[in-house]
Amino acid sequence: MTDRSKRFAFFHEAKAPAGAEGWERMYPYFLTSQPEGRPSEDQRFWFADSMHWSRAVHPFDSIGAEAVYYGCGVNGARSIVLPAALGLDVRMVNGYVYICPMPVTDPAEIERRLGIFQERAGHYYKNWDHLYAQWKEKMTVVVRRMKALRFEPLPEIEPIEVVTEGKGRSVSWDLVENYHRLVNDFFLVWQYHFEMLGLGYGAYLVFFDLCKRAFPEIQDQTIARMVAGVEGIAFRPDDELRRLAKLAVELQVDAGLTVRGDADDMLAGLRATPAGVRWVEAFHAVRDPWFNYFAEYGFLHDQETWNQNLSIPLQGIARYIELLRAGEDIDRPIAKLHEDRDEIAAEYRALLAPEEVGPFDEALALSRNVFPYIEEHNIYVEHWTHSVFWEKVRDLAGVFVKAGFFQQESDLYHLNRFELDQALFDMVESWAIGVPARGVQHWRGEIAARRKIMAALRSTTAAPAYGMPPSEVTDPFAIMNYGVTTERVQEWLSQSGEGASSRLQGIPASPGVVEGVVRVIRHEDELSQLQPGEILVAAITAPSWASAFSTISGVVTDIGGMMSHAAIVCREYGMPAVVSTGFATARLESGQRVRIDGYKGTVMLMDA
Repeated sequence: MTDRSKRFAFFHEAKAPAGAEGWERMYPYFLTSQPEGRPSEDQRFWFADSMHWSRAVHPFDSIGAEAVYYGCGVNGARSIVLPAALGLDVRMVNGYVYICPMPVTDPAEIERRLGIFQERAGHYYKNWDHLYAQWKEKMTVVVRRMKALRFEPLPEIEPIEVVTEGKGRSVSWDLVENYHRLVNDFFLVWQYHFEMLGLGYGAYLVFFDLCKRAFPEIQDQTIARMVAGVEGIAFRPDDELRRLAKLAVELQVDAGLTVRGDADDMLAGLRATPAGVRWVEAFHAVRDPWFNYFAEYGFLHDQETWNQNLSIPLQGIARYIELLRAGEDIDRPIAKLHEDRDEIAAEYRALLAPEEVGPFDEALALSRNVFPYIEEHNIYVEHWTHSVFWEKVRDLAGVFVKAGFFQQESDLYHLNRFELDQALFDMVESWAIGVPARGVQHWRGEIAARRKIMAALRSTTAAPAYGMPPSEVTDPFAIMNYGVTTERVQEWLSQSGEGASSRLQGIPASPGVVEGVVRVIRHEDELSQLQPGEILVAAITAPSWASAFSTISGVVTDIGGMMSHAAIVCREYGMPAVVSTGFATARLESGQRVRIDGYKGTVMLMDA
């Protein structure tokens, strides 16, 4: 047995929350720890992916953990061939998703892979604009294809066309076939997701390492600021909220948007005047596609898009209206960001020897060219694709309910995707034969039990890590997106036994120092509780929370790296941020006063 102070808990030492015993049976076997794999798993390092799954995951929603890390692995380890990293292995513990970077440690193998990587990465970098345009088209095709899928209730008898047109196949088979098509396209999208992402991180890491060698004292966020000022569609949803806020003030209908109330009632009230009608029309005109945008990351079936809950964008518009009334400029400071980044780059460039200028310019230009993809791809994948995916799954759930198979639509999410495939065939076959589906009784008691398990799992937060700390973290996704570095892992380990500490150490993601009252956000529905000047504390922030940044004074997260969405958004909006603290949501409570230092990466509890 290893010294407990030098490692995190092992999987088999993790206690299930009371009432959640037997949770493992809800998920595919390959996502859970098995006895035969214990020796290997114990020697590896696993950290919580609370960035994408901030809450315990329902059985069907675990499809995301499958698709994401299959796509990540096949691209990084087998396609682009990252030299020092394979894929990210995945397990579920107490309903939460944990991942393990798989390093390549043999120097000869790293050298071999480097040659393959340089050829393949070089092709992408040389043809980036063309391949990115091609990528967008591929994504658009998949989204349209998923939208076209239909899940219709089972008829009493087949439509006459089945006979008159000699189709020879049942319309019930469309349910089975379309379910498989939906799942297959979901997995395909996640291969597309990672097609260029590792290269985006890789280009930045090359520039980052170059700067660190040339300027040993340079801060990480100073390097990040040299590529700031993201343009494109990544910030378009929030830009639309700003535009609508300005239009409301211009049309003098802003009073009707700053009162709390039901979204439908608010919009109906605005229609009482011609100016209000004009505003409401402008509001609806941007809903597709810009409100097909999750308040979080869209990996859980119970996360809402702005279109599903119009109070979310309306609250954002109201925040901007209040700022406009106070005489503030609500535009994102793109020009200032560009001016600052160019000034910083020029200052450091002037310090280089003549022979160093060329490589610096080349690395910087490449980083700036590929950087928009790091944020923009999420609009296509997590938001547009996921919104269609969950819409179609809801349609399928409705078919099950209408057929009497499930009692309510939410029953579906308590089966994993393989179990649902069996249930679907059971439903169509029993319908075809004219007998009751066996799954009605088979699943009723199990779903009731799983509801209780899920409630217990969601009553707890995820431990930051399990297993043995690595000697070195080399995976670019772990470093840049999650903020899991060799130093951070050791910091988590040292803090894991501290109990109630008055200090948290994280990554300084966005500059600034601020003191304020904490507001811990565990669910996107709680964003409306934010008060002016508070410091937002969350497992991770989502890009869609941007309008909330107009009222808060700082951000602290459990996870996230310099290129995480939280870090990028905070820098773009000039918001001090400390990410990858590991324990912020577990150790801080709403109402406490803290001081965050976005230069040092520290969070100090002031009223301990």
